[in-house]
Amino acid sequence: MKKNQLRDLSIAELEAMLQDNITALENLRFQKALQQLENPLKIRQVRREIAQIKTVLQEAELGIGPKNNRGN
Repeated sequence: MKKNQLRDLSIAELEAMLQDNITALENLRFQKALQQLENPLKIRQVRREIAQIKTVLQEAELGIGPKNNRGN
């Protein structure tokens, strides 16, 4: 998901997505340990999405980002 799409979501939706992705990452790491992981790049994608969600949440907490700069 793109950052612009993430910025359009509510805080509750972002937190729910974050928890889902953290759970998915744990499952992927478990599959990797058991050598059952079909697509190793999926781990990178999930980690990147977690980082993007955390960034958008931090921006919202600090009051920065495109939504707050539109009036300028």
